[in-house]
Amino acid sequence: MVILMVLVKTRKVGGSLVVTLPKELVESKKIKEGEILEINVQKTRKDGFGILKGMKPFTVEDELATNE
Repeated sequence: MVILMVLVKTRKVGGSLVVTLPKELVESKKIKEGEILEINVQKTRKDGFGILKGMKPFTVEDELATNE
């Protein structure tokens, strides 16, 4: 199993908060509407979005490389 990490921003729709999955992630994982997904949530600093613009999604290999 390959785990991809992406940063997404919440937005309000009605009384709920919604996150949008990036098109690249949806296509690479072949995710279809109505499928059940497991999502792990971790808050990040707001200023991280400006710094990380254009950065590719993190991969398991990235995580392993930083912990060696």
